[in-house]
Amino acid sequence: MSRPHTPASRRALRTALAVAGCAALGIAGTAAVAAATPAPHASATANPYNPSSGHPYRHGVIPTLQQHQKMQSWDNAHARPATTGPETLSYGGGIDGIGVQDGGKSKVYLVFYGSQWGSQTTDANGNAKFSGDPDSAAGAAQQMFKGIGTNGELWSADLTQWCDGPGVAAGAVVCPTGLPASQYVNYQSGGVLAGVWEDTSTASPSAASGHQLGQEAVNAAAHFGNTTAAANRDAYYVILSPHGTNPDQYQNQYCAWHDYNGDSTLTGGAVTSPYGDIAFSNQPYNMDSGAGCGVGFVNSPGTLDGWTITMGHEWHEMMSDQNPAGGWTNNTGSSYNGQENSDECAWLSPGTSGGAANISFGSFGTYAEQASWSNDTNACAISHPIINHGGSTDTVTVSPIPTQSWTVGTAVSLPVTASSSAGLTLTYSATGLPAGVSINSSTGLISGTPSASASGTATVTASDSTPSSGSASFSWSVGTTGGGGNAITNGGFETGSLSGWTASGVTSVTTSGPHSGSDAAQLGNTSPSNTSSIAQTFTAASGNSTLSFWYNVTCPDTVTYDWATATLKDNTAGTTKTVLAKTCVSSSGWKQVTSSITAGHSYTLTLTSRDDNYPGDATYTKYDDVATS
Repeated sequence: MSRPHTPASRRALRTALAVAGCAALGIAGTAAVAAATPAPHASATANPYNPSSGHPYRHGVIPTLQQHQKMQSWDNAHARPATTGPETLSYGGGIDGIGVQDGGKSKVYLVFYGSQWGSQTTDANGNAKFSGDPDSAAGAAQQMFKGIGTNGELWSADLTQWCDGPGVAAGAVVCPTGLPASQYVNYQSGGVLAGVWEDTSTASPSAASGHQLGQEAVNAAAHFGNTTAAANRDAYYVILSPHGTNPDQYQNQYCAWHDYNGDSTLTGGAVTSPYGDIAFSNQPYNMDSGAGCGVGFVNSPGTLDGWTITMGHEWHEMMSDQNPAGGWTNNTGSSYNGQENSDECAWLSPGTSGGAANISFGSFGTYAEQASWSNDTNACAISHPIINHGGSTDTVTVSPIPTQSWTVGTAVSLPVTASSSAGLTLTYSATGLPAGVSINSSTGLISGTPSASASGTATVTASDSTPSSGSASFSWSVGTTGGGGNAITNGGFETGSLSGWTASGVTSVTTSGPHSGSDAAQLGNTSPSNTSSIAQTFTAASGNSTLSFWYNVTCPDTVTYDWATATLKDNTAGTTKTVLAKTCVSSSGWKQVTSSITAGHSYTLTLTSRDDNYPGDATYTKYDDVATS
């Protein structure tokens, strides 16, 4: 895609900032006014009470009630006439070729920033749960993003009217006819949550700067393996700060904002992304601000109303204006000037036209959300028909595959991950693999035992029935000496299954809180069970001397009744040793176990989680990153 803007014009575009009007939150005498008409909105570049004043990276910023009252008074005294419909949005021409998140599957990554989130366990829905989260906000965030595009919900369908790319002129207020479907925002069927990471490498700053929040988004891209511009084209990183912190001094000013890395105006200097443009948001633990950030706005007590409203607000705005303000914003010169689609409909009272409401995502729960502006209906739409634009918008993406070094006679196991934006089933194929190695057409797992010394480049292709396809290439080499290859099959469980393992009892693969990557094995669950185990027999490769794995046991009972344990049987020598003694702690966190092995010996590793099936204190254990070296 073209780059229509110079750095100077990019900065000029980014000065058109978003502001949301607030209806009164529980204050006598103001609710009736809000119910009658939407509150006026201030000019984003002029209103001195706007939280973005002096902070131009705060796109889509949502002022608190107290701050909004000051903004409203100023705006009423400085209103300007609109040259067109006062809330009509127009296209900004794109920045770095990006206007909206079009044509593919949005990938939302939740980044729980800082050790203050506390120890991590799993809730009843299989989501990451944190001891430092007094309002259980983490689970609601995960469920909400899993639920988008399910249960026939039409709250997110408003986005399907927005477009970008060739043929869309800067200043356009409608998308031209004849655009391919790939230039529109796709309906996000089947949820958008792509990953969860608790970054405990450091404590979250007490008042993180815009620069620090942007840098955390870059760190998250690296953590999730999104290290190319293509991988980040459909990615969005929500930086969730913990309870008791004040990221970018939000308290008494605003509730959330979004931006993208590459903005030279960020506090403390630019954040340089080596991975292409990265869209992210600042999501404070805004329950700490009470009614000012929406507690009780829709429901009673409604503790998480503002939490889900502001997350939905910023996601809608990112989808329609991914690199602000290259997407769709208000340029009418009215009091809405500079705002994005969600800003124009923020804090409208429940029960009024376009007012906030509960949205049901079926089995994923019901959450308070707000409307977003719709050009095609000239209204704030809490519900909007899905527009499919007459064609499939499916895109198949194969994740990057790192260079591989293998050894003759040593088994290899290399999971390949790919995604279809329409959620379709994929079929895998590969060319250029070494002799003895092949790919599973259903799972994408590359496995086998190289039989000859060689080197080369392989290409993996994933395709679906539309037909759409995507490919990724990687270099490989096979040597005859050196050894050290991993003899364990699917030790990271990144196939999304327990392939390569023999399972018994209650076993599964979970995406919640793995040690690394996207998946981990889970034995047992939050309901009472019995003994569960997985086992694998392998032959230690030439050069192998160590077996290692990670475990994370949740055991609210005592070791008399419940425990995690692991044994390693040397089939060649006829001996068995316990490599993980019976362990029962309420929440161990991830711990590593290592044991010596002998190259050429056959072994059977058995990983176990024991629960006595007693109600109220179920024990379960996660295992991950099983490897030999």
